[in-house]
Amino acid sequence: MNTDPRPDNTAVRTALWRALHIQTDALPHIIEDAVGLQLIAPEPGWQQRPDMHPEFTKRLRASMVARARFIEDLILGQSGNGIGQYVLLGAGLDSFAQRRPDVAARLQVYEIDQPDTQLWKQQRLQALDFGLPEWLHFVSVDFEKSSWWQELLKAGFNLAEPAVAACTGVTLYLTENAIRDTLRQLATLAPGSALAIAFYLPLHLMAPEDRPLQEIATKGAREAGTPFVSFFAPADVLQLAEDAGFKNSKIITTKELELLYFANRTDGLLPASGEIFLLAET
Repeated sequence: MNTDPRPDNTAVRTALWRALHIQTDALPHIIEDAVGLQLIAPEPGWQQRPDMHPEFTKRLRASMVARARFIEDLILGQSGNGIGQYVLLGAGLDSFAQRRPDVAARLQVYEIDQPDTQLWKQQRLQALDFGLPEWLHFVSVDFEKSSWWQELLKAGFNLAEPAVAACTGVTLYLTENAIRDTLRQLATLAPGSALAIAFYLPLHLMAPEDRPLQEIATKGAREAGTPFVSFFAPADVLQLAEDAGFKNSKIITTKELELLYFANRTDGLLPASGEIFLLAET
């Protein structure tokens, strides 16, 4: 077993953006999430890193907190409807289990991600006395060598009971065939299950003010050896869902997230236009 694991850089960056939101942006905060900051314990002055600069990353930061809040609201609603299982694909440094144990403890939570990120996260959670409750399952998967679905079943997931499944920050790195396979697998969840999965728009469908930053991010991802692969128009996402066998599929746009979470703000905080959500049911 690796005794010196390192978390995924994208997971770290996303968690720090959520923390920066609390430090930088005006009240009311979209989500209050400083757990990742505690886990990462970055060096002083981290807020001035180029990938963190409060003004330069403002719209991206807003997208990350809107995404987290949207998923959290979905979980809260589905839990209230009686769903007892939550599957998070590409969990990264998600902190729902630590911030909302009042809700999470009524669920079986399955966090799926790469082994290094998960082992590092578990070590940090224990070091900070967050603990590892029995209802929180870490499903470690080397996506190139094993099936996340088979590992999920091994972790105790109940195929006979409905679940809510969420996936953010993942499809950008997958081929269309891999995305289709993932959706087909998720469509086999028990009737009454709900899915929220994020997709990314091609450059020409993004707002002009977001395109330069997206081009920088694309170049950086390519140079880091984790290139962006898949972008979809909304109609194409709905077609993917239909092909997989989902019901009641719909797209949640950036404009809809703005209305949900950013209305009447005084600081001009608005999310970038690159991400959309597919909501669907089995």
